Amino acid sequence: MRLVAVDAAAAALGLEPGLALADARLRVPDLVVADHDPHADARLLARLADACERYSPMVATDLFDGLTLDVTGVAHLFGGEVAMAADVDRLAPHWGVAVRSAFADTPEAAQALARHGDGQGDVYALPIASLRCDEETATALVRAGLRTIGDLAERPTAPLAARFGPGVPVMLDRLLGRTDSRVSPRRSLPALRFERRFAEPIARTADVLTVIANLAREAGIEMERHGKGGRRFAARLFRSDGDTRDLAIESSLPTRDTAVVHRLFEERIEALADPIDPGFGFDLVRLAVPVLEPLTPAQLELEGGEVSQGELAALLDRLSTRLGPTRVRRLAPHDTHIPEQAVLALPAVEAPTPAPWPAPTTDEPPLRPIHLFDPPQPIEVTAAAFPDGPPKHFHWRRSAHHVTRYEGPERIAAEWWKRDDNAGLTRDYYRIEDARGRRLWVFRHGLFCETERPRWYVHGVFA
Repeated sequence: MRLVAVDAAAAALGLEPGLALADARLRVPDLVVADHDPHADARLLARLADACERYSPMVATDLFDGLTLDVTGVAHLFGGEVAMAADVDRLAPHWGVAVRSAFADTPEAAQALARHGDGQGDVYALPIASLRCDEETATALVRAGLRTIGDLAERPTAPLAARFGPGVPVMLDRLLGRTDSRVSPRRSLPALRFERRFAEPIARTADVLTVIANLAREAGIEMERHGKGGRRFAARLFRSDGDTRDLAIESSLPTRDTAVVHRLFEERIEALADPIDPGFGFDLVRLAVPVLEPLTPAQLELEGGEVSQGELAALLDRLSTRLGPTRVRRLAPHDTHIPEQAVLALPAVEAPTPAPWPAPTTDEPPLRPIHLFDPPQPIEVTAAAFPDGPPKHFHWRRSAHHVTRYEGPERIAAEWWKRDDNAGLTRDYYRIEDARGRRLWVFRHGLFCETERPRWYVHGVFA
């Protein structure tokens, strides 16, 4: 067992990551340790990244214990870079972490200064470890007398690449800003984003809803200018102690109606199992519209078709917001010849634009039953037309059935292009009617050339 990370007090006592736990206890007998939980560390880092979005939407995670922010053009909102760093230090105790920050022209330089410097030093004075090359390469560089970034920067690029690998010059150029290096945010930037900052935090839910409604009004004006609407609206509430709370709503149709957005957020808050805890209040409220979709003015029909469609969409939105998006579903046709996959039950607010269902052929009996069994129910066939004919007698649900009429077969093969082993068996479907007038949809799973004992199933019932 070895140490993975140490705090400042442990580092001052000479402990460092990689040291065996037994050796660490010999040096510090009363050492307090905790099991390494990388998943918990990742969750904590994600929460810290969410909290740091109060400073910039361009937030990226760095290894397992660092964050990189692109604060270009936003530092003045906090009184400059020094004041921004001071605000981060203010929130660090609430987060339960120790923070070391640095500002630089490139992400790699800022990370190196924060990890290996005092945050304000010269990049050229940093050790080779700040280059982030593998341990073997770093050892070879040090043995060659290249102990700092400055020593490495003085050497020609070609010999470095030839001796230590092509990655060393690339990492050096990124660190020194010789090549373009940018922050890759952990979340894609939304199409629209609006926010309100407060000198005095707000704590009442009604005030939060009012602010969200005002932001939604601004978003609606901008969306109207583009002739578009949004189907998802995400609000993030930033507490004054650095914690965050996310609220999101979705609509089945694109909208930019402020009243609709306000009502859905109100429904969302009322349906929360864990009420919003404002703590000492929220000092920042942000509303984002991730994606914009075309929204053209609807032409009202004389019979009120568009009105009823809008009312249905509003009902689906409210039910989905209150009950959860997976509780309210909409059936949508799926382009496949596999019967049980021809219809998908999708969340109503996420379903694509409804496609027209296949129209039945005039004066023809239905090809598909009104009800499908999931899964198909096995039957015992006692007599059938040999070798590939329909069943004549079979038992199902403890009853004997004598087939008097049938249509078929309709042969349906497996989707071989989706399978690597081509193990799917062919199905032969028959529409049958028994002596009592019951009409069933049965199929034989497998041909005799595919399997020695094909099995029969009832897949559906006709009206």
